[in-house]
Amino acid sequence: MTPGLMIVCFVVLVAVSALAPRIGVAAPLALVAGGVALSYAPGVDVVEVDPELVLAGILPPLLYASAVNMPTLDFRRELRSITWLSVVVVVVSALLCGLVVSALVPGVGFAAGMALGAVISPTDAVATSIVKEAGVAPRVVTVLDGEGLLNDATALVLLRSAVAGGALTVGGVAGDLLRSLVVAVLVGAVVGRLTLQVRSRIADDTLNVATSFVVPYLAFFPAEEAGASGLVAAVVAGLVVSARRVHELPAAVRRAESTNWHSVSFLLEGAVFLLMGLQTRGLVEDFRADSRTWVDVALVGGCCLLVLWGVRAAFVATLVARAGTEHARGRARTEAVRRHWQGRLERTVTRRHDPAAAERRASRVRTELERREADLRFYADEQLRKRDGGVLFWAGLRGAVTLAAAQTIPAGTAHRPLLVLTAFALAVATLVLQGGTLSWLVTRLGARVDRRDVRREHGTSLAELLAGVADSTTGDIAANGLDGRQVEWLVLDQAREASHPERYTLWAGDDEADRHRRITEYRRVRQAIIDDQREALLDARASGRYDSAAVREMLLRLDAGEMTVDGLQG
Repeated sequence: MTPGLMIVCFVVLVAVSALAPRIGVAAPLALVAGGVALSYAPGVDVVEVDPELVLAGILPPLLYASAVNMPTLDFRRELRSITWLSVVVVVVSALLCGLVVSALVPGVGFAAGMALGAVISPTDAVATSIVKEAGVAPRVVTVLDGEGLLNDATALVLLRSAVAGGALTVGGVAGDLLRSLVVAVLVGAVVGRLTLQVRSRIADDTLNVATSFVVPYLAFFPAEEAGASGLVAAVVAGLVVSARRVHELPAAVRRAESTNWHSVSFLLEGAVFLLMGLQTRGLVEDFRADSRTWVDVALVGGCCLLVLWGVRAAFVATLVARAGTEHARGRARTEAVRRHWQGRLERTVTRRHDPAAAERRASRVRTELERREADLRFYADEQLRKRDGGVLFWAGLRGAVTLAAAQTIPAGTAHRPLLVLTAFALAVATLVLQGGTLSWLVTRLGARVDRRDVRREHGTSLAELLAGVADSTTGDIAANGLDGRQVEWLVLDQAREASHPERYTLWAGDDEADRHRRITEYRRVRQAIIDDQREALLDARASGRYDSAAVREMLLRLDAGEMTVDGLQG
């Protein structure tokens, strides 16, 4: 790709992304169309993109960024559904597609057919952005988000097994998949924890944020070298960062990191769809050299699409049915769990000779009881409905990763151009058919959910919690002082009330010495309040009683307040 074409691509990416919402078209679909048009533009040579650029260069940071923004509580609650769709559905779809392709195309064996099945089985995360804008239930968004984090890794492990050249067995494939996932989880967890510890010691905010861009690759490449899934490692590293960064990184770094990663994700996500369209001309020319016809592409692609739809429909229906069962038994299960843990709590208190140890144990039991009951209430109150199942089914779009993975099928594979073009055609078909109608379907099914009242209620409750923490913290400081020295009530009142930024220093007076002392004390008191409030919010989030979005909004407000305090000059 020439420098001139790269500049044109950048302009097209920005322009199309800006115009697509105005004309009611999903940006990824518009970018693919723009790439196709650009590939046939006069003076543009055939564009060949190394698939490793997408799989090893673009995908790790994209998945890492999504994982960092994934609330760990929501991910934990939906882990069973996410695993169901991102692992089981992908494996079953790949195996069935392998059987279908090998039966339809003479000369294509089961291994090659399974390779095609593996690359077309994972869904693309583009559906998540569509359903978010449509306003569906948060559980649907979480399941789709989580599915997008893990299904590419499952597919690539299956693809690796299919093209390895050995005999394919169910046990062998399952063993490869299990080992790959376990090693990847370990690598990702270690990398995520270590990089956070390193970054917590970097004082320069710009350097700290720049370091974050290396983290997904630090997880990806060691895992790949170990024969595991680098993508899962990048995702796990992101989840670790998501869970721990509030404890390890200052507010200014978190805010700058979020802003910068948002821009990078926008460019990378747009680039993969634009590159997908740009390769159209080369794929068509390669296919014309093969002995198969466009009828074969339509036949194989259509049959595979029916298989994918059938498998997804069956598994989504099972998810919804199980959710209905959980709702019916939810209250009884909550009571059973409460009685079980209450009994453990009483035994803990009565059997412990050390009162302090007994109280610590009792506190852990209470926290666990509260979390379990909150989970069960969540499953009962936020159960997946049939209309949500319809959205989950139709959100099974394929995207640029499908094409990139298909291009890694070995060159000597029989009818490789047919397999690659079929993968491309199927991805485009789902983007057009399902992506173009997903918002309409959400409206048609009545799957929109207005959670503004819930979030407003939770926000009010959290605000009251934070006000209580502020009163408690200032009360402790009023009683004990700072470093043994009493603090003026003027400073305490201002810190507790947290008046508007433009008024932060007016109350401190005109005398330079008094002003400096008061502002210094104010910063320390205000920071102590913010620290205690943040801990209270994290405890509230861990308990599962509050909406994740409401907690996240309050944490962002605390970050903004902390940054304002840091910028005060006495």
